[in-house]
Amino acid sequence: MTLVDAERRARVAEGAAKVSPALPAWAVRALSLAGLVAFWWVLAWGKADPMVLPGPQIVLPRLVAEAASGVLWQHLGITLWRVVQAFTLAMSLGLVLGVLMGLMPRLNRWLDPWLVFFLNLPALVVIVLCFLWIGLNEMAAVVAVAINKVPLVTAMMREGARALNGQLSDMAHVFGMSRMARLRHILLPQLAPHLASTARSGLSLIWKIVLVVEFLGRGQGIGFRIHLHFQMFDVTMVMVYALSFIGVMLVIETLILQPIEARARRWRGA
Repeated sequence: MTLVDAERRARVAEGAAKVSPALPAWAVRALSLAGLVAFWWVLAWGKADPMVLPGPQIVLPRLVAEAASGVLWQHLGITLWRVVQAFTLAMSLGLVLGVLMGLMPRLNRWLDPWLVFFLNLPALVVIVLCFLWIGLNEMAAVVAVAINKVPLVTAMMREGARALNGQLSDMAHVFGMSRMARLRHILLPQLAPHLASTARSGLSLIWKIVLVVEFLGRGQGIGFRIHLHFQMFDVTMVMVYALSFIGVMLVIETLILQPIEARARRWRGA
């Protein structure tokens, strides 16, 4: 390729960029969600039976009415509080266990069979056993959700600990850095991307398990309301409560978790 051809292609690419600039991330997300709603509407219209699959023109007004009554916010707040408790407990335990297993091969050999066992233990079995052993109370609900999440956090953080750069640790040892300095400047920056990814995937799993717990054995929360309307075969209200919580989790994902993950990965690009 000659220099003239290269310059010509560069001008063409620059002109195309000026004609069709890239959309910002929020616009792409908004258009994507609008396309999802349009697909839902077409699917509901083709079904032609609102009792089986109500369209957005039926569900969204009911959602607004439920929110205006205050009932939706009450149960939404209860479910979110359970999610926060279970998420905090699972991330704390899983982070410690995962880092220890990643840095200590002997400990990993002993605990790896345990990890495999709990990774393959069905969530429903854990929930039922916690309700039978602890009782139908808040502690059982939170513990059941946390137990289901701890193995996944442990496995992901173990891989993050295994990927640590040993040369950085050797350098810190040579320069006589304190343990706190090593933790702050060597260990945590390298674990941050793994921790952010684990938090994102963990939150999406935890709230689903929380809804199952509420469906099976609680008297309040989004899962309880879904169970209530399921018994009355009210598909519209089931979708109202499901969409309300999905919307809240999308907001948390967009405004909190994605920026945290981007910040955690920024040092790699630098």
